Amino acid sequence: MTQSITNPLRVGLRQERVISPQCLVIFGASGDLTHRKLVPALFELFNQRRLPSEFALLGCARRKWTNEEFRSKMEDALGSTVANNPIAWKQFSEGLFYQSIDLQHPEDLVKLKERLEDIDRIRATHGNRTFYFSVSPDFYGSGCKALASAGLLSDPKRSRIVIEKPFGRDFGTAQSLNRLVQSCANESQVFRIDHYLGKETVQNILVLRFANAIFEPIWNRNYISNVQITASETVGVEERAGYYESSGALRDMVQNHLTQMLALTAMEPPGHFDPEAIRNEKAKVLQAARLADEIEPSNCCVRGQYGTGGTDLNPLSAYRDEPGVNPNSTTETYVAMKLFIDNWRWQGVPFYVRTGKRLPKRLSEVVLTFREAPVHLFEAVGGAPTSNQLILRIQPNEGAEFKFDVKSPGSGMRSRPVEMEFSYEDSFGEPSDEGYVRLLADAMLGDPTLFTRSDEVEAAWRLYTPLLEMIQDTPWQLPVHNYESRTWGPAAADSLLARDNLLWRRP
Repeated sequence: MTQSITNPLRVGLRQERVISPQCLVIFGASGDLTHRKLVPALFELFNQRRLPSEFALLGCARRKWTNEEFRSKMEDALGSTVANNPIAWKQFSEGLFYQSIDLQHPEDLVKLKERLEDIDRIRATHGNRTFYFSVSPDFYGSGCKALASAGLLSDPKRSRIVIEKPFGRDFGTAQSLNRLVQSCANESQVFRIDHYLGKETVQNILVLRFANAIFEPIWNRNYISNVQITASETVGVEERAGYYESSGALRDMVQNHLTQMLALTAMEPPGHFDPEAIRNEKAKVLQAARLADEIEPSNCCVRGQYGTGGTDLNPLSAYRDEPGVNPNSTTETYVAMKLFIDNWRWQGVPFYVRTGKRLPKRLSEVVLTFREAPVHLFEAVGGAPTSNQLILRIQPNEGAEFKFDVKSPGSGMRSRPVEMEFSYEDSFGEPSDEGYVRLLADAMLGDPTLFTRSDEVEAAWRLYTPLLEMIQDTPWQLPVHNYESRTWGPAAADSLLARDNLLWRRP
């Protein structure tokens, strides 16, 4: 099959591994994630010539769609992307199929197995299958059991499962789900996805640290005074009130996305670039991490909820006024906390993490602030000397910048801070891939490097168990502070750092 390329330069810059003949099965194919992320990512892989010609996508959901209806809906979802490349879409869409199925009905599993065998013959996919659960977390366990009972997971080399977050709701449920999934398939077949790990700039943390001799010697408690990890959103809860009311920012963002960024930032150098070596070091970080005050968690964690804000022309409603939200809700839309990692590299260095909705800017970043010079020889412009900072921009404007002092122009010896900056788009002539592009490719390749292992998941949940228990049992000890929409969160979050004579970075 001949495939067209949207950007020849893009393919020329890449050295990608070849995906084997494959059928990707998406359960929940009528849902939002499939329309917005998964199929666009697959089409991007097709245009980059990274999908084999022997590829098929089987969408599965309860709705009674035909192949043609499924293809039409996916085409509508991609919009201008298809309009700009109709020939490529025609070729790609020939490999799209649909099967109406309910995983709770054994007879539907029989039909699924027969359909997959038909697709194997039509598309020559050689029985290689990746099953993607884009469904409610309530069905992860039962879905795995259904596939296993149908014999669809019996070959560890040819079948895999991709599971979306959240993987459990707390330490206990994560443990139970791990045991259930591992009773249906080998751990090597299970890919717990966190789309943040698919971002080029998250992966760049590893390259920046371990490919450059200049950074690793100073990447420790002797030179770094504190680390801030931020993931902020400008949007509110939007259409996700049903999910968000039972989740909140702690479960939705901190336990997975921010914790994974913390693990990559703080991990030890692996012996070699191998999936298990990397995941071993990440797991060690999470097992050594703790809340700054485990006896009184309220001393190191702040919860917030956005109130009204905006302007007269564009007023923004409060979280409690959003459709589907309990008017008396105590669900947090903002979390800030202080953590420590008890190991030789990081002992005593505070890690501050924060995330929130309806903040002034959409961004994700890791900021490493270095210790001040032992003696300040020069007068600083602005009156106070500044610390060096390395800022890793995850999104948007993917890249990195380093802040340091230079001599200010003029006859005196005054210092002022300047920035050196690296941008993915400026340096490589293209923006980085959306996270699902890399992760879907890796799942089909069977590469688990950027996926979360069972012990990592449990260690992350264990870290936040004291907070989750406090929110459930004695919520008044960890109150929800109101903050105005499009501000940087509640004042209590500023006080959290003020106790250490620090300020949050406000880009």
